This record gives sequence, C-alpha cells and structure tokens, in this order.
Amino acid sequence: MDNRLELREFLATRRAKISPAQAKLPAYGGNRRVAGLRREEVAMLAGVSIDYYIKLERGNIGAVSESVLDAVSRALQLSSAERDHLFRLVGSNGTFRPPRRRPTSSLVRPAIQRVIDGIADSPAFVSGTGGDLIAANALGRAVYSPLFDNESLGTPNTARFAFLDDRARTFFADWHKTAADIVANLRTALGSDPYNGDLTDLIDDLNRESADFRTLWKSHDVRFHNTGIKELHHPVVGALSLTFEAMELPADPGQTLIVYGAEPASATADALRLLASWSVVPRHADSDRATVDPSEIG
Repeated sequence: MDNRLELREFLATRRAKISPAQAKLPAYGGNRRVAGLRREEVAMLAGVSIDYYIKLERGNIGAVSESVLDAVSRALQLSSAERDHLFRLVGSNGTFRPPRRRPTSSLVRPAIQRVIDGIADSPAFVSGTGGDLIAANALGRAVYSPLFDNESLGTPNTARFAFLDDRARTFFADWHKTAADIVANLRTALGSDPYNGDLTDLIDDLNRESADFRTLWKSHDVRFHNTGIKELHHPVVGALSLTFEAMELPADPGQTLIVYGAEPASATADALRLLASWSVVPRHADSDRATVDPSEIG
C-alpha cells in the first residue's frame, strides 16, 4: 500500500465532507471552487501553518507530533475510527514503521471452536482480517448458508460474497449499507495491517472485479463495526433482524469472535429456533456438510 497516496486521499476526502458552516466558518460567498473546507481553513482550525498542512496532506513529512494530529482530527471532526486511521497512516509513512503484525492464521484454536460450538442458541463465527469466516457454529452456518453452500470454492468471505455474488443483493436486506460497512472495515483493517498480503490481494481482486467496490473504496471511509444490527433475508426463514457483538481475540491477532442474537419472543427468535432444529438434522450421507433444505425444517 502506498501510504503517501492513502494519506493524501484520506485527508482530502475528509476535508470535502466538512462544510464551512459545520466548522463554524464564514462561507465567503458562493463561488467556492472546492467541496468542503480549503487547506488553509483546516490549517487555521488546527493552528498550524498552511505550508505545514499542505506537506502533511501530501505525505511529504516525517515525524508528526500527537498534538498536531489531534488538532487536525478536531479540525476535520474525525470520528474515533478516522482519528485512529490517520495516526496509523502518518505513523507508517513517517520516520518509523509500526511493527509488523503476526500473520492472521486461517486456523481456529480448538478451544475457540469449543466456545462457539457451545453457543447453541445464537449464530457465532470467527472472522479473519479480510472477512473470511474461518469458523462457525451450526446455527451460524445455517443463518449464513448462502456463504457456506459451496465451500469447494474456498473459505467463505463476506466481502467476496457481497460484491461478487448476485444473491447478496437479496440476502442483505440493506445491501448498500452492508456494502459500505464492509468497505469501511477493509479500509480500517488495511490501515492497521498495511503489509498483509492476503488483505491487499483481496482488495485488489475486488477493485478489479466490482465497479461498486471501486466506487465505495474511493470514499476512504473508515469505521469501527463492533456492535449493531444486521438485517438479513434468509432464503428459507425470511426476514431476520439480528443484533451482533464483535470481540477481537487478543491471543489470535486478526481473528474476531462475532455473536448474533435476537430479541426474546420476536419473529427472528422463532426463525432462529427453526434453523437450530434444522441444524441438528443428520447430514446427508453423500455430503460432508449440511445444506439448508426447506423440507427438512418445515
């Protein structure tokens, strides 16, 4: 990853999102030639010289103090995820490089597999850095059956599914929001681990094969996506409204435990019970994996 280019485009896109009114600055008439704030306005708000800010935005600068980055973050009204991303981009582009992370393992430790298997009434997964679903419990496989129904193609990956599989447009109830979240997660992951070859290969593939991905990637959005609601349309049980919590596994860098849940006595809770009853049906003798068959759970 070219961090100089990343830094320049990230700061430019953040400037474009802040209007003078949002920054409590006068608009100076209606003939502005740039969207959002000008560089000199960001420099003024951050309390640095215009030359210094221009060098920072171009990536032509060495070590930058934390106080300056904090001031720029406040001037651009960055979220906590965006601030973290800025610090990582400047750090990896300055006079030092962050330590290389241990490569993300595609294997889940048996102890972690036992934990997710023990969560019988909620879908649970272990996700890798780029969205690989490297482990799941039975209910997780049932809920995400469109991703797991052809594992001969390799490890299921939420990003590849969302952008390269037409079924994703139906499976994700709000595909556009899901797609934007996935891209923002990948951008955040790349900022945290810029030397991850598998991650950069995935992003290169998606940039090459999906026009939608290319458009979203250019937005340079980043965010933390650790909790929220996932709206799905399952091919068998229909609409699912699931809360989720994502927790990084400190002993396994790059791996995240994700657990879904449903409000008690809700239609989603009933649908999960239906899927759970299917997930304990013996697998077909000619297959080493289960597939969702409506006749088996109806």
